[in-house]
Amino acid sequence: MFSKVIDKGSGPTRVFVGGVHGKEGLTTLNLIQLLDENDVKDGKLLLYNCPETKYISTLNPLYYHSPMGEKILKLIKTHKPEIYVELHCYKPESYLKLIDIERKKKVGVPPLIELEHNVLISSVAPYLRTNFFKRNDVCITLEMPCRPTENSTNVYLEVMKAIAGSRNRSEFEDKLKIKYPSQVIRAQRYAAEFFGEYPAF
Repeated sequence: MFSKVIDKGSGPTRVFVGGVHGKEGLTTLNLIQLLDENDVKDGKLLLYNCPETKYISTLNPLYYHSPMGEKILKLIKTHKPEIYVELHCYKPESYLKLIDIERKKKVGVPPLIELEHNVLISSVAPYLRTNFFKRNDVCITLEMPCRPTENSTNVYLEVMKAIAGSRNRSEFEDKLKIKYPSQVIRAQRYAAEFFGEYPAF
């Protein structure tokens, strides 16, 4: 497992994890390695990229009983991040399933929201969000094609850097609203419908 810690002293703890299942880590490693000291103002940024494992959906409760799922839970319990980000990638045939407006009815969670260039965003799995984080913690899933275009890569990295440089939810949402106001509003609506009082990410 690739790991790197950027420590800027007191402040929020951020944990980014790439490749939490399947072969996704082969794609996310290239991007997670690009984050550096200049992307963090204060606090800590802990970066992890996982090796190839058997694919089990993070929406499946059994995932968190798998060896990799247990490692993810240990990271969260150990570091108690205020900002947690899962970096994923998807195959072309999965795109329409991920953004399907009927996704909640079909698989139990809201659809992911496209920012641009096939980069998608949502909250992390509900089991993780509601059992291991406080209400105002930031919990984000980022998705891009496993064979991304240059545009997809640039958008994905830009959002990663925006999160890494944010101290809290309001800072990150303010940054996201500049380029993607309608997407933020949509995410807030999905969160209200699904989580009730919980924030969008």
